Amino acid sequence: MATKTTSTTTTEKKISVKKKKSVIIGPSETQHSYDIHKSLLDHFGFDKFKGTQEQAINSLLDGKDTFVIMPTGGGKSLCYQLPALIMEGCAIIVSPLIALMKNQVDLVRGYSEKDNVAHFLNSSLTKAQQREVKSDLVDGKTKLLYVAPETLTKQENLDFFSDLKISFFAVDEAHCISEWGHDFRPEYRRLKEMMSAINPDVAMIALTATATPKVQSDILKNLGLRNPTIYISSFNRENLYYEIQPKIKKDQTIKNIVRFISQNNGKSGIIYTLNRKTTEELAEILVANKIKAVAYHAGLDPKLRAERQDKFLKEDTQVIVATIAFGMGIDKPDIRFVIHYNIPKSIENYYQETGRAGRDGLEGKCILYYSHKDVSKLEHLMRDKPLSEREVGAQLINETVSFAESSVCRRKILLHYFGENWDTNQCAATGGCDNCTPKEKIEAKDNVVKVLKAVKALDQRFTIDYVVNVLMGKLTPQIQMYRHNELPVYGIGKDEDEHYWNSLIRQMLLSNFLVKDIEEYGLLKFTPTSEAFLKKPTSFGIVLNNKFEDANSEDDEESDTPAPTVGIAADEKLFEMLKDLRQKEAKKKGLPPFVLFLENSLQDMATMYPTTLKELEKCQGVSVGKALKYGRPFVELIAKHVEENEIEKPDDFVMKSVANKSSNKIFIIQNVDKKIPLEDIAKNKSLKLDVLLEEMETIVASGTKLNLSYAIDDMLDEDEQDEIIDYFRSCETSSLEVAQEELADSGYDWEQLKIMRIKFLSEYGN
Repeated sequence: MATKTTSTTTTEKKISVKKKKSVIIGPSETQHSYDIHKSLLDHFGFDKFKGTQEQAINSLLDGKDTFVIMPTGGGKSLCYQLPALIMEGCAIIVSPLIALMKNQVDLVRGYSEKDNVAHFLNSSLTKAQQREVKSDLVDGKTKLLYVAPETLTKQENLDFFSDLKISFFAVDEAHCISEWGHDFRPEYRRLKEMMSAINPDVAMIALTATATPKVQSDILKNLGLRNPTIYISSFNRENLYYEIQPKIKKDQTIKNIVRFISQNNGKSGIIYTLNRKTTEELAEILVANKIKAVAYHAGLDPKLRAERQDKFLKEDTQVIVATIAFGMGIDKPDIRFVIHYNIPKSIENYYQETGRAGRDGLEGKCILYYSHKDVSKLEHLMRDKPLSEREVGAQLINETVSFAESSVCRRKILLHYFGENWDTNQCAATGGCDNCTPKEKIEAKDNVVKVLKAVKALDQRFTIDYVVNVLMGKLTPQIQMYRHNELPVYGIGKDEDEHYWNSLIRQMLLSNFLVKDIEEYGLLKFTPTSEAFLKKPTSFGIVLNNKFEDANSEDDEESDTPAPTVGIAADEKLFEMLKDLRQKEAKKKGLPPFVLFLENSLQDMATMYPTTLKELEKCQGVSVGKALKYGRPFVELIAKHVEENEIEKPDDFVMKSVANKSSNKIFIIQNVDKKIPLEDIAKNKSLKLDVLLEEMETIVASGTKLNLSYAIDDMLDEDEQDEIIDYFRSCETSSLEVAQEELADSGYDWEQLKIMRIKFLSEYGN
């Protein structure tokens, strides 16, 4: 542990962190007389402290302003809870969320015999409840009072608190005070003023799990901490695994998530999404696939939100699908996975949210699905914000995009972002992220020189985006205004694309070839390494990550129209064998082959290898009745094929789609029963007619009858219907294109043949 014992003023502080070490800045001698080890055992049942907890507690007990930066799961809360319990008076703890306050109060009460040891005071309480809290405070029964910043803005509360014995102030989630923090709260800016009005003489402790050097500087400045002792623990969470996947197609992404959760049956997890609608949709799909899940977002009634949070904490729910309204400070130690369905707004958001996994030190998987379309959505959400906020937001998003698209160790990038160095070999040794596998490096020595020359020519006064535009020779209005298009370095990098230059500069930052100015956020500056490299360039290998190049071609997230199912069998040989078997079985029964199973059912069989009737039911278009009626020879053939070829069956499944297989199915059946025109049914579900007919065929193929005579009579006369039915009785193919060719003289279109085949399946296949 590196220790500095000299106090420094706020403006003089320079905060840096080395790998696996805690930095302590300020006086370290203990002056108080409390036995904190005995108190720890008496109040919490622990026999030793973690990390820098003991030093931070001693600092606060000595009456010194204290700043604690400790990763999620490091035990920040204890740094103020224990002093509050043993000091005279009541500690006032500022917390940004009602849910967080409730959670913390419940935890403190859980360790104590008396419920009035901790209270919260916020807008969720009734007048009677507020009176009860204030009564306990006046009587000296309450040691910890959690308040929202808004509570301190009311003069009546300031007057009330001024008459109390205050032990100290604590500012939890202190990053909220900085506009560069991931949960900026403007009301946090007034905390110093309001606390001084209550009692200017008591100590203050600020705590956060995420703070870049810039945010750390903002916290010290805006809270006006007086000669504080600063404790910075390593941001590294060794037990977390980081992985980022491209989100190309919505259906496939959801299927991957359902598969992952099914494989982690019984393990608690959080899925973060960008909007309320997606939380509801994903939760419904998980429930449809027999996963205990609930949605959580700010649009729900507060009581319902609290109920769902409690269900998750008590493990009555396995997965909570949430917007970022959920999770800040949630003290559930055994969350085993955190999935980001959308890209977070900043790296700090990502670190904070993934930090909720594995707080007990055991397994924690962090998976992020990334697409350019999600980035565009975040940018769109900022369109109405003030210019300064848009500029901050754009830089934060850009950092996150670079993190997602980088081929460098995820852990190294995260820790570098918070001012900490990390040896990538350690991550590679433990398999700590998806990028830490051997990858081919590209020599970039000459291009490093180009970047350094460009930064130098621009007087080290511009951001990455600007430098890249100069390198590529992009004539932006700003470049034209500064006449930087006349510089010799303008356009010297036009042979490489934007992705390449961004990736190279990020890797130069990680290697300390460049740094970002903390005060002037984002400006690229030289280091001693930069000058040395320019004088004598040496080899510099980089790795490029191309797996996200097509991540901008995903389906529209908000579209309710299901993608057309173009089936591809994983085992083509088995697929052909199943088609032959279907032909033989159909002849035995005197039925066309498609009446037994549609081709998409056979494709699923050749992908999933069902060897029991129960497994067969998981294939598209296979109901319990159809499996019993026709399935036995098919599963026997598959079982034989699996055994002879020593095939390892995939742990896969057909994901049950809420929209397609429950609400759509019921909606279609009910509307057909009411004889609603097919065009109206399709329109009401935002479906194209051909997609609606495909769904109808799947419905009847799996055993449900649909009486479409009312629609068919408007499309075909009786003789035409008879002709098509006779054709289907004798045909040996399920191809409607072949049917059109063989009935070419009559000129039937695809929709007429499709709806007649649905009628035929309904009458003869069920």
